[in-house]
Amino acid sequence: MTTPFPFTAVVGQDDLRLALLLNAVSPAVGGVLVRGEKGTAKSTAVRALSALLPEVAVVPGCRFSCDPAAPDPGCPDGPHEAGTGTTRPARMVELPVGASEDRLVGALDIERALAEGVKAFEPGLLADAHRGILYVDEVNLLHDHLVDLLLDAAAMGASYVEREGVSVRHAARFLLVGTMNPEEGELRPQLLDRFGLTVEVAASREPDQRVEVVRRRLAHDDDPAAFAARWADEEAAVRERIVAARRLLPQVRLGDGALRQIAATCAAFEVDGMRADIVMARTATALAAWAGRTDVLAEDVRQAALLALPHRRRRNPFDAPGLDEEKLDQTLEEFSGEDDSDPDPDPDGPGGGGGGGQPAPDDAGPQGGDTAARPEAGEGGEPQPSGAGEQSAVRAAEPFRAKVLSVPGIGEGAAGRRSRARTEHGRTTGARRPQGTLTKLHLTATVQAAAPHQRARGRSGPGLVVRRDDLRQATREGREGNLVLFVVDASGSMAARQRMSAVKGAVLSLLLDAYQRRDKVGLVTFRGAAAEVALPPTSSVDAAAARLESLPTGGRTPLAAGLLKAHDVLRVERLRDAARRPLVVVVTDGRATGGPEPVALAGRAARLFAAEGVASVVMDCESGPVRLGLAGQLAAELGGTAVTLDELRADSIAGLVKDVTRRAA
Repeated sequence: MTTPFPFTAVVGQDDLRLALLLNAVSPAVGGVLVRGEKGTAKSTAVRALSALLPEVAVVPGCRFSCDPAAPDPGCPDGPHEAGTGTTRPARMVELPVGASEDRLVGALDIERALAEGVKAFEPGLLADAHRGILYVDEVNLLHDHLVDLLLDAAAMGASYVEREGVSVRHAARFLLVGTMNPEEGELRPQLLDRFGLTVEVAASREPDQRVEVVRRRLAHDDDPAAFAARWADEEAAVRERIVAARRLLPQVRLGDGALRQIAATCAAFEVDGMRADIVMARTATALAAWAGRTDVLAEDVRQAALLALPHRRRRNPFDAPGLDEEKLDQTLEEFSGEDDSDPDPDPDGPGGGGGGGQPAPDDAGPQGGDTAARPEAGEGGEPQPSGAGEQSAVRAAEPFRAKVLSVPGIGEGAAGRRSRARTEHGRTTGARRPQGTLTKLHLTATVQAAAPHQRARGRSGPGLVVRRDDLRQATREGREGNLVLFVVDASGSMAARQRMSAVKGAVLSLLLDAYQRRDKVGLVTFRGAAAEVALPPTSSVDAAAARLESLPTGGRTPLAAGLLKAHDVLRVERLRDAARRPLVVVVTDGRATGGPEPVALAGRAARLFAAEGVASVVMDCESGPVRLGLAGQLAAELGGTAVTLDELRADSIAGLVKDVTRRAA
C-alpha cells in the first residue's frame, strides 16, 4: 500500500487546504470544487485529507457503513440492532470519469429479481463513500447524468436505485470534492451552485516556494515512509484540531449581525437563489469553530464569501470567476452594525480570538466582467479592401439566445443536447440482445422472449424462469453533443468595425449555445496568405470566446486555405473521437482572393465536405446595397445552408438551419 503525501507537507495553497479542512469540520458546508491548472497539487491535497479524518465506527459486516449508535432503519443489509461496533479509517473513494451509472449507484441482479423476486443488490461507489470522502477528478468531464445523480445524493444524503419497479435506498452522506482544469471545459452554472465552496489554485511564481515543492516531492518519492514520519506530529496536531472543532461546532453562535452581513453580501453580488446564504452561514460557523471560538466574526463572514460566492456569480462561461474584494469590504462595513453580537451577549463565549482561517490572498482571482477591447483604428462602416493591413481587434456585440442547429441522422456520440442519437438515457425506441453487460432492461421484450419456453423449462411455481438469453437491452434515443467547428474569415473584407462586431456577437451566441448543449468547439481563422487553428477542438468554450475576442483582421481572403485547414482538423479529430459528429460553421462574406484561381480552389475544397456528408452552415457576412451572393454559392458547394447577418440578428438562424437535411433535398 502506497504512503500518501502528508497533508501538512503541501506547500502553499492556503485556500485549498482551508476549504478542505472546513468541510472536514462541517460536512454540511457542501463539499469543495477545486479549479486550477495541471500540476498544482489538487489531487495530492485531496488524497492526503483522508488520513486526517477521525476513524468511523461501523456495524460489522454492513456494506453500507452504518453507525452502530444509530443504524439506518432502511439499510439493505439491515435491520441492525444498536450496539457496539468496530472502527475503521475514513475512506476516500475515487469516481473515475468513465464510470457507468451502475458503478456509481449500484446495480440489481436482474435475473434474480425477475425469477425469484429478491432484491439482490450490489452496492456502488456512493455506498463505499458513505461517511467518508468521494473524490471526482476532472469532474467537468463527467457525464451530465452522473453529475446529477452524484449531486442529488450529496444533497439528500441518500441514494435511490430503481430498476423496473424494484427499489433500493441506502444512506450516502459524504464529503464531495471535485477537481477540474477550466481549460478542458466548464460545469453548468446550476451544477457549480451545488458545490458548497470553490477554490482557484495556481502554481507559485516565487522561486523559493517552487524549490521547496520540488524538494519535498523528491524526498517523498525517495522514501515515502520516512517522509511521512517526519510530518507525523503535524498531521496528528491537525487531526486533533479537527476533532476539537467538530465538538465545538454545535456551540458556535451565528448572531443577527453576522446573518445581516451574509444576506447583504449575497444580495450585493446578485447571486441566484438562497443556497449561497446558507453555505456562507455554515462556512462562517465552521471557520469560527476551526479558530476555537463560539462567536462568528466579520472576518469569518469575509473569508466565507471568498470561498462560497465566486463560482455562483457566473451567468455564462464567458464570465470570469472571482469577487471584487473592495466591494466586499464596503458591504461588510456598511452592514456591520454595532457588533456581531446580540444585545444580550453570551457570557460563556470567548471575547476574541484569532482569524477564522487563512488571510485572503492578494491574487484571489480575476475580477468579474469582460476585458475591454482596444478601439479599432479603421473606417467606421465601410469594408476594407482585401489588401488592407491588419486592424486591431474589435469588441463583440452582445450575444443573444440562439436556436438549435443540429446534425442530420442519428448518431452514437458523447452525451449532450444537440442532435438525435442512440444513448443510454432518453425515450425507449425498441429492444435488442445485450452486447456485453446489460444496463437497461426492456422488461416487456424480456418477458416475451422467456414466455414460450416456460413449459420446456419445467416451470411449476409462480416465478418466471428466465435465462440469460431471454434478457433484452432497451434501445433508447436521446441527444448527443457534437463538434462545432467555426471557420472564421478575418480578412480585410471583414474588417469594418460594425460588421465584425456583429459577426463576433453572433459567433459568441453560438458558442454559448454549444456550452449549454455540451459540445466540443474548435476555431479556424484565415486571413492574409494562410489559415491557422486558433483553437483545437476542446470542451472549453470560454477559451474559444477569448480567442475570438482578440482576433485581429486584415489582409487577403485565403478561403480555400481556411476550408482545407478545417478539413484537416476534422480528419485528425475523427481518429481521436470517431463517434462525435461534426457541424462546420463557416463565417464569411464568400469572397476569395490571393493566389491563382482562388474561387475555383475554394469550390474544390468545399466539395470535400459535401462528399463526406459533413453538416455545414454558412453565415453570410456580405453587406451593402449590392450583394454578390458568394456565400450562398459557397453553401451550395458545401452541401449546406446559408443565413445572412440580418436573419441572424433577428434570432432566426435556427429557423433556417435547424433542419440541415435541407441540403439533401
